[in-house]
Amino acid sequence: MTVATASTESDVLSRVIAPEKPSFSPDAAKAILALCFDEGDLGRMNELAQKARSGTLTAEHQAEANAYERVGYFLSLLKSKARISLRHVGTGATADDG
Repeated sequence: MTVATASTESDVLSRVIAPEKPSFSPDAAKAILALCFDEGDLGRMNELAQKARSGTLTAEHQAEANAYERVGYFLSLLKSKARISLRHVGTGATADDG
């Protein structure tokens, strides 16, 4: 039994999602690739980025920016796994092969 060492949230998510393992079905992969931030969230992220550049980001704003960053990282892991899964299907291999 392996004992996990101290990890960041990103480390744990990377191990759980295992983006390098092509285990999503084509339909699941396509649905995941369609996920994205809506216009309101994109606008808010731009506002927070501007506040950060101008040095006016409050602690509350920083927490909000951190939340967007974590969600973005989670989406990037899922989308990476989805792209690899679709490429894997294109090679004719099964999910158990990889």
